[in-house]
Amino acid sequence: MNFTFTFIIKVMRKRYRLADAVEQVGDDFLLAQLLKNREIENIEEFLDPSFDDGFHDPFLMRDMDKAVERILKAIDNNEKILIYSDYDADGIPAGVMMKDFFDLIGYQKASNYIPHRHDEGFGLNREAIDTFAESGVNLLITLDCGIADYDEIAYANERGIDVIVTDHHELAGILPPAIAVVDPKREDCDYPFDGLCGSGVGWKVIQGLMQSRDFGIKPGQEKWLLDMVGLATLSDMVPLIDENRILGKFGLMVLRKSPRPGIQKLVKRLNMDQRFITEDDIGFMIAPRINAASRMGDPADAFYLLSTKDEAEGDGFAKKLEEINNERKGVVASIVKEVKKKLKARSEMPEVIVMGNPDWRPSLVGLVANSVSEEYKCPVFLWGREGKNLIKGSCRSDGVTDLVHLMKSLPDIFSQFGGHKMAGGFSVFEHAVHHMEERLCEIFRTLEHNEISEEIILDNKLTLADITINNYKIIERMSPFGIDNRKPLFIFQNVEIVGMKLFGKQKNHLSLTLRDASQKRIEAIAFFAGPDSFKVEIRPGIIVDIVAHIEKAIFRGRIELRLRLVDVLKS
Repeated sequence: MNFTFTFIIKVMRKRYRLADAVEQVGDDFLLAQLLKNREIENIEEFLDPSFDDGFHDPFLMRDMDKAVERILKAIDNNEKILIYSDYDADGIPAGVMMKDFFDLIGYQKASNYIPHRHDEGFGLNREAIDTFAESGVNLLITLDCGIADYDEIAYANERGIDVIVTDHHELAGILPPAIAVVDPKREDCDYPFDGLCGSGVGWKVIQGLMQSRDFGIKPGQEKWLLDMVGLATLSDMVPLIDENRILGKFGLMVLRKSPRPGIQKLVKRLNMDQRFITEDDIGFMIAPRINAASRMGDPADAFYLLSTKDEAEGDGFAKKLEEINNERKGVVASIVKEVKKKLKARSEMPEVIVMGNPDWRPSLVGLVANSVSEEYKCPVFLWGREGKNLIKGSCRSDGVTDLVHLMKSLPDIFSQFGGHKMAGGFSVFEHAVHHMEERLCEIFRTLEHNEISEEIILDNKLTLADITINNYKIIERMSPFGIDNRKPLFIFQNVEIVGMKLFGKQKNHLSLTLRDASQKRIEAIAFFAGPDSFKVEIRPGIIVDIVAHIEKAIFRGRIELRLRLVDVLKS
C-alpha cells in the first residue's frame, strides 16, 4: 500500500485530509500511525494505563484535605451524611458510587438525595435543605453540582449543616461558603488534570479517604465502583486522556462484568451482550435511558436501576426507563422538526441561534440544541417555560465558542447559568428573553474566535482486505474513544456498492454491501440515514470512496466486522 500522498476533498462543508504517513513499516504500522496522528508521546502509559500508579495524588486538589478530614470526622462521630447528586448520567452514577463506598466500609448513616429536575431544578435548593435539617443531617456532600450554589450553601450553614462541594463545572461567581470546595476547575487549584467529570471528582474523594485510613476492606474491592465512574466518564463530554483514560478503560472492564441486576437487565432489554459493552453503547444506548428518567419523570428511577441488588426490581426499572425513553424520543423529534422548520423560513442565519417556546420542556431542549448545533455549526440556545414564570433552557457549542464566556458576558439576560465550554444550562429574565439572540450575537462578534476548522483527519487509506480481526485489535487498543482521542477514521477508495437496503422497524437506517479490487465484501451501515443522506448518488453498481470507522458487531455471540459510514464521496 502507498501511504505517501496527501488527500483533500471538499464535500458538503467538510474537508478531509489524509494524515502524513509514518516511516515505520511492519505489523505495528497501523498502531504507529494512529499514535502519531494523535500526537501521543507516552505510548506505554497510553496503551496500558496503570490503575495503581496512573492516578495523581488526590491531595494535590484544592480543599481535598479539608473534605477528607470532615468526612472522617462525620464517620467517627456517627453523623448523618446526605449525598446530594445531580440528576443526569454523571450525577446519578456518582451518587450510587458514593453510597456504595459508604456501604463498603460499613457506614450505614449515609443516604442519597437527587433533586427533581422540574420541581427543584439544578443544584441545591432551600426546600430540600429544610427537609435535611429537620431530619438531622449533619453533613451534606454534593456530587456534580454545588459550585454555583452560594446562597443555598450559606442557608445550609444557617440550618446547622456543613457542606462539602465536589463538582467539575466552571465557577461563575463567588466561591460558595462550604467546608471544602473540591473542583479541579477552581482558578486557585493546581491539580494536574482539570478534565474530570463529576463522578471522577467524587472518585478522587474516595481515593483521598482510602489513602487516609484503613477501612478494613479487601484490597482492590473498591475497583468494583469503577463501573459507575466509567459510565459517567464515558457519558459526559470530558477529554478521554490522562486520568479519564484510566477511569474509562477500567470502568468499561468492570461494567462488562458488573453484577448489578439493573445493568444486566437493561443491557438484555437493549439486545446487547454485556461482555462486549463499548463507549458507543454507553453514549447512545445506556446514558440516554438514565437521563430520560429526570427529563420525563423521576430521576430516582435511574438511581434505583443502578443501585438495586434485586433482580425483579432491576428488571422493573429497566422496563420503565425503556418506556420513558421511547416517549422522550418522540417529543424530541417533534421539537427538532419545529426548530428546523423555523430556521428554514429565515432569510438570514444568525451567528448564534436562539429559539424558544413556552410549551417546550426545558429538560428536553438540550437534546434538540445538540442536534441543531451539529447541523448548523454554531452555538445554539433553546428555552422552554417551567412553571408560570421561569424561563429555562440549554445551550450547546459548535466546539469553538465558549458558552460560559458568552453567558458570563450578559448578566442582564441570564439570571442563572452553569456548565462548561461545550454545554450549559440557563435561566432567563422574563423581560430579556426576546433580546437574547440579538445580544448573544453582539457578544459573539466581539470575541476572539479561532478559525473554525472543517478539516477532518483521515487516519489512513485502507482496502476492504485490511479489515481484519488483527487490525481491529490494534484499533481497540486505542479505545475508549471520545474527546481528545477521536475514533480512527479511514478512507476506502474505488469501492463498488453491490447491495443496498434499509433496515430497522421504521426502515430508517441504511446498509450497503461493498466490494473493492480485493474482491472482499463487507457491510457498511449508517443509522438514521438513507440513500439521499449523502451528496453522492447511492445505488448498486456505482464506484465511490467511503469514509468510515471500523467497528465490531456481535451477533449471537459471534464477532463480525463492519464499517460505520461517515461519508460517501465521488471516486
